[in-house]
Amino acid sequence: MRRRVLEDIAAHGALANSLRVEPELGTPIRGGMPATIARRVPGGWRISGKKLYSTGIPALKWLGVWARTDDAAPLLGTFLVPSSEPGIRIVESWDQLGMRATGSHDAVFEDVFIPAEYAVDVRAPALWEAERPAAFLAWSAVLIGALYDAVARNARDWLVRFAQERIPSNLGAPLASLPRFQETIGEIEALLFTNRALLDRASLAEPAKTPPLESNFVKHLVTNNAIKAAEKAVALTGNPALSRHNPLERHYRDTLFGRVHSPQDDTILIAAGKAALAARR
Repeated sequence: MRRRVLEDIAAHGALANSLRVEPELGTPIRGGMPATIARRVPGGWRISGKKLYSTGIPALKWLGVWARTDDAAPLLGTFLVPSSEPGIRIVESWDQLGMRATGSHDAVFEDVFIPAEYAVDVRAPALWEAERPAAFLAWSAVLIGALYDAVARNARDWLVRFAQERIPSNLGAPLASLPRFQETIGEIEALLFTNRALLDRASLAEPAKTPPLESNFVKHLVTNNAIKAAEKAVALTGNPALSRHNPLERHYRDTLFGRVHSPQDDTILIAAGKAALAARR
């Protein structure tokens, strides 16, 4: 199955994503069993449940659905569901502050049949309690970080053009000539330089050997630096930054979503604090 999906992605541009968040459960990274059920039937499974924040759902071909089995002692894991199967319904609920183009609507599964081999990674719940593999955390940190760093760089680029082109009549020169603009843009450059250094280092490291704490720091620092960079651009620009006629307001809204992705800031910092305290006993 893994080879089939990867070949479909590589050869045909098929899109795949993991659908894990639920109305009652929230994000499973903080524990708990999903309400989505995989029921055993002859030849396979029937999937029923509802997922929130299904990023890209209008265009996805392969859905990795987080569900539990209907056994007396339930198993837990990922069931691969082709989006073309009957019984899948998209509820166009995504109306967030930012990242609107991701189309992260709700996905409802109503007795959707999949063959038995589409249960691609199903285990006893206790086996999921171990830490995620280091390689997964390393790649996740780089990909999430690079996404929000790119948004912040677009915010920087817009600010630079605005500062160069805007010539107030009382100044008679571009805003770029003012020390205040130069200093703030310099602060933004420093934040983006830090991001680039962190992402370059993380992307060149061997993922399986990268300590999970380091990967989590990359995600935390890069996404928060992206938010800070966009915030500085908005504060410096004033009203034009908040106008929907200019892209800066969208870039700022989009950077805020860096906080949403797991592991979230509190999880990262608590783990780091515990590790530091334990190492210095």
